[in-house]
Amino acid sequence: MNKASREFARRDASQPKGRQVEEAALEEVTRLLGDMPRRRDMLIEALHLIQDGCGHLSAANLAALAELFRLAQAEVYEVATFYHHFDVVKEGEAAPAPVTIRVCESLTCSLAGSAKLIETLRASTDPERIRIQPVPCIGACDRAPAGQVGKRAVDHATPDNLIEAATGPLDPVIPDYEGLEAYREGGGYAVYEKVRAGEITPDAAIDTMSDAGLRGLGGAGFPAGRKWGFVRGYEGPRLMTVNGDEGEPGTFKDRWWLERKPHRMLEGALIAAHVVGCERIYIYMRDEYPAVLAILKAEVEALEHAGLAHVPIEIRRGAGAYICGEESAMIESIEGKRGLPRHRPPYIAEVGLFGRPTLNHNVETLAWVPDILANGAAWFVDQGYGQDNNGLRSYSVSGRVANPGVKLAPAGIPLQELIDTHCGGMAPGHTLKAFLPGGASGGIFPASEAHRPLDFGEFEKDGGFMGSHAVMILSQEDSAKEAVLNLTHFFEHESCGQCTPCRSGTAKAAAILAGETPSTDLLNDLITVMTDSSICGLGQAAGNPIRHLIRYFPEELA
Repeated sequence: MNKASREFARRDASQPKGRQVEEAALEEVTRLLGDMPRRRDMLIEALHLIQDGCGHLSAANLAALAELFRLAQAEVYEVATFYHHFDVVKEGEAAPAPVTIRVCESLTCSLAGSAKLIETLRASTDPERIRIQPVPCIGACDRAPAGQVGKRAVDHATPDNLIEAATGPLDPVIPDYEGLEAYREGGGYAVYEKVRAGEITPDAAIDTMSDAGLRGLGGAGFPAGRKWGFVRGYEGPRLMTVNGDEGEPGTFKDRWWLERKPHRMLEGALIAAHVVGCERIYIYMRDEYPAVLAILKAEVEALEHAGLAHVPIEIRRGAGAYICGEESAMIESIEGKRGLPRHRPPYIAEVGLFGRPTLNHNVETLAWVPDILANGAAWFVDQGYGQDNNGLRSYSVSGRVANPGVKLAPAGIPLQELIDTHCGGMAPGHTLKAFLPGGASGGIFPASEAHRPLDFGEFEKDGGFMGSHAVMILSQEDSAKEAVLNLTHFFEHESCGQCTPCRSGTAKAAAILAGETPSTDLLNDLITVMTDSSICGLGQAAGNPIRHLIRYFPEELA
């Protein structure tokens, strides 16, 4: 080795090792954070505030944030790079364009032509001014193809309306919704006041919820009354989380409710927190819903001003990670960490947020609580379709139907009746070929199964499930194989990477499916390993659509 090759740049020995914190960056980050508490659990919100103010996360600002939060720079960096919505700019890299146009490329938007839309936009926009970013489902499947310019939603997106939106204000458009005063005029919070006054005791509330058969409507379907009893049985202090991170492709019912009647959920949350004895409520809401976040901020402040909330309510923003819809990953995210699912047991009912017993509910589940306690268990049960189907459900219906949207229908309604009665039938020129009863994870079934009731326990018999009741409809114009490949790419993109079966399995499955003649034996072996060995539901359910493709649509693999 010659002398020249041995030479290297020496660091300044008067400074500590590692990246130094720049004074200008420290001042800028301090200004952006304002009076925010410098706690680890506020880290993700701090990252949001910096990105909101600067448009990206620079290496200098990440170093400054680490200094203010007394964290290692590596810890801040690993959290920032875990979430898709954070634009981390490494030293020497160019910052992203000032305007970002996001276009959904998940299944329903793909059916509506999002791939061509993305291609056209990339060919017709200046990349230094506008960034075109394909993204997973943004919860607007009924308005496909869905786009978002900055924080402004663009329905039925086209190149023209997206580019026009990029020249205007980028703030969200707040829809008309029922605020606190209007909700109370209609009898809102009367049930909550009865619970607080002891007119409805905790035991009576739990019994009513159990008798009503209300189940978790975020996907798992666990009975709500039993969950209240379990968490209440653990020694306090207890906490409550509300999971508004509905990232399952095809799901948009929580957004629909919160953009119209947010206080149904808020009253349900306060009732549940009082019954179970939770000291604080954390609402975890996905960043893809900026209008909902603005509504919740305003209405929680209105509740506090009116003196109605008996416990503090905190709103925490997600940052674009589907895995955080899994309850333990969501809790990790609220704590300011990467959203990696926890090993179970213990379950979060016993050891949850900040190590405390935690009650977790979906938005729609809570929205039914005031009505059930006001009208009784029988009222809810009787609205189901059959003897074993209790209550009403909010079905997110998208795809090849005449009128997509959220449909309030009896639990257990057959798919064909849901399409004919609530969706105006199939879209003109389309006939039913296949459907997904529960979003990407719920599997894909042929039209011959359209007589089956849409409720928990039915599709599980054949390796599927209802999940969050995201019903996606395909027609004779669509390829089941291409649909399943789209879903598999989604799972590959959204795997948190913690476990090998999911991280490598989803990528391998996508590669096999993309081939001309995929090996069904290899796919079946791969699915078995993923199902049996993955830590959480993402890897365990990612093979469901592939399994059904092999079973119900073998001709498309030949």
